[in-house]
Amino acid sequence: MLDNIIHYFESINPILAALYATLFTWSITALGAAFVFFFKSYNKNIMDSMLGFTGGVMVAASIWSLLIPAIDMSEGERFTKVMPSVIGFLLGAGFLYAIDQNYPHLHIHFKKVEGVKTAWQKTTLMILAITLHNIPEGLAVGVLFGGVAAGIPEASIAGAVSLAVGIGLQNFPEGIAVSMPLRRMGMSRRKSFFYGQLSAIVEPIAGVLGALAVTFFDPLLPYALAFAAGAMLFVVVEEVIPEAQQNKNSDLSTLGFILGFIVMMSLDVALG
Repeated sequence: MLDNIIHYFESINPILAALYATLFTWSITALGAAFVFFFKSYNKNIMDSMLGFTGGVMVAASIWSLLIPAIDMSEGERFTKVMPSVIGFLLGAGFLYAIDQNYPHLHIHFKKVEGVKTAWQKTTLMILAITLHNIPEGLAVGVLFGGVAAGIPEASIAGAVSLAVGIGLQNFPEGIAVSMPLRRMGMSRRKSFFYGQLSAIVEPIAGVLGALAVTFFDPLLPYALAFAAGAMLFVVVEEVIPEAQQNKNSDLSTLGFILGFIVMMSLDVALG
């Protein structure tokens, strides 16, 4: 089935492919958010395992799908070859750090509001936190498809598709993690679902913008790939792992992390 999907994406414009791929990742978030229609609560052990899985997928994707291709396509040797990735990585992590410090948001399992002080409602702050989390994911998929459009040999449709599949897998628990707490806070099921899926709508936007940017300026690709990797790893360390550890299920979340890492690594090596 995946082979047929890859062949289809190879037959269409890479920018359009970036849009379709990130619409897929958004739809998996919506599928997770839809759980609010069928369940009143979720098992904390399962959710911590799934959050750990999310972290594992994001770390593996940052390495195999983003950093390694960024280094491979850079010119020069030794430090010269790795510098574009170093610069892009620092810019990506710095970008998320700046957003984290300057935009008010609230992580789902934490009580303290981060960023500047605000009078915004808790639900708005929670949705904003997940939305910011999804920007580098959409960007990562988009820049890979943009590299294909620019004709860069190290960028492949198969690699971009495998990354989209991996991000889609880890978006499923994110949808649950947004909609279910909103429901517990008294929001209706429809509104909880709406805001749960809305948190990932930024992915298609970031995906298309990333693809277009690389298409018009292909030397940007190694920097853009490393930028997405830095932003994703910032999210993992600052948000995903701490949230997975909140209920003191460290063993379960760690096993979930290892499983997610293995799944994403296998997808990228097998398909990319």
